[in-house]
Amino acid sequence: MNLANTAFVLVASILVLFMTPGLAFFYGGLVSEKNVVNTMLSVFIMTGMAILLWVFVGYSLSFSGDVAGVIGNLREAFFHGVRLSTLTTGQIPVGAYALFQMMFAIITPALFVGAVVGRIRFKFLLLFLVGWSLLLYYPLVHLVWSPVGWLAHWGVLDFAGGTVVHINAGVTALVLSAWLGPRLKSNTGNPHYNLPWVLLGTAILWIGWYGFNAGSALAVNDVALQAALTSTVATATAMVVWMGLDIWRHGKPTLVGVCTGTLCGLVGITPGAGYVTIMGAVAIGAIATLTSYVFVTRIKPRLGIDDALDAFGCHGVSGIVGSVLVGVFATKTVNPVVTTNGLLYGGGGRLLGIQVGATLFTIVLVAAGVSLLVWGLRQVCPMRVDIAEEEAGLDLGEHGERVDSTVARQAQLAAFRPEQERFEPEFRGQLQHLTPHDATRSGLHGH
Repeated sequence: MNLANTAFVLVASILVLFMTPGLAFFYGGLVSEKNVVNTMLSVFIMTGMAILLWVFVGYSLSFSGDVAGVIGNLREAFFHGVRLSTLTTGQIPVGAYALFQMMFAIITPALFVGAVVGRIRFKFLLLFLVGWSLLLYYPLVHLVWSPVGWLAHWGVLDFAGGTVVHINAGVTALVLSAWLGPRLKSNTGNPHYNLPWVLLGTAILWIGWYGFNAGSALAVNDVALQAALTSTVATATAMVVWMGLDIWRHGKPTLVGVCTGTLCGLVGITPGAGYVTIMGAVAIGAIATLTSYVFVTRIKPRLGIDDALDAFGCHGVSGIVGSVLVGVFATKTVNPVVTTNGLLYGGGGRLLGIQVGATLFTIVLVAAGVSLLVWGLRQVCPMRVDIAEEEAGLDLGEHGERVDSTVARQAQLAAFRPEQERFEPEFRGQLQHLTPHDATRSGLHGH
């Protein structure tokens, strides 16, 4: 066992796990006050569900055996027969690698939650997670990251999850949104619950992403260092580009915009973090953010698909751009795994063609798989909450909880307001003779 590499992968695994509560804060801060609990719980529950699924069947279907280069088998289900101390890449134990991959199985489904918040039944979401993991996530892991996977044999480069994680989750978000339908008009345009949470979540995601990208080197080496540097530079570029676009379009920068741009940079660099130069990372961060910005502000409104928190606009679009641009900016001078240089480094169009083909394959596979899965689940379980529950908010309807006492008091005041408006003349007549001192003592001053 290489102790340095093993410790590095263990720390990286913890950082990737840290991303999921960070995402819960990011999404929870963006939604309206009546859907905060539901949103954060929908993200965080993926932790428990995905871990159990990974232990029961996920690891085996991803890395045990091979069926046509598409999926593994169930020979190592429940980790039966797995020798966790056996050494693998970089002289790390199989157990450390399995733990690292487990964390990816958690964060990936959590990403598409942002598209369907405020209207999907919690029970349906859990059933969908199980089916989606079996039908799409584990096969994609095997296709791309298993040494015997079909896309791996084809020469696809995906350093830390462009196809497996971000295109997969992004396209899932878009298709789920299309099946689910738009939010009620009364629920669109509501203010974000807590912008400091959005910044907190973004910061946690950025920190965790070093485990995500640098950790994918699976060793303390030059590639890990390169992945950390490119991730940092691409993210900074994307943050500044989105801010500049906001200033150009609206005349002022926004915190939500800066945080969204940061996320696009992290997503965009993920497929090529260990394959591109630092200046290549600058280009990828800028191009990915520009593309996501155009989609979110120009194209999405014309599609008529209500992706509530732009899960596809950020993860899907930036993931697609980042995956394709590996074929342009990858170079063997950074990583010897790159056997054919990208277009910009004299490798011709071969790698670019492979990356475009893999990206299109992933989009079609995920869109078809999600549609089939949703259609099947809708036969046995309602997908969307009823209108009354959606209007009141899923925090109370699905979980019987409010995000805090302030929200509960606001709900009570909202319920009382019609009576107040009905008897407004009487209230006004009774209160007009009160002095300011009397009003203060009565608890009515200022209302």
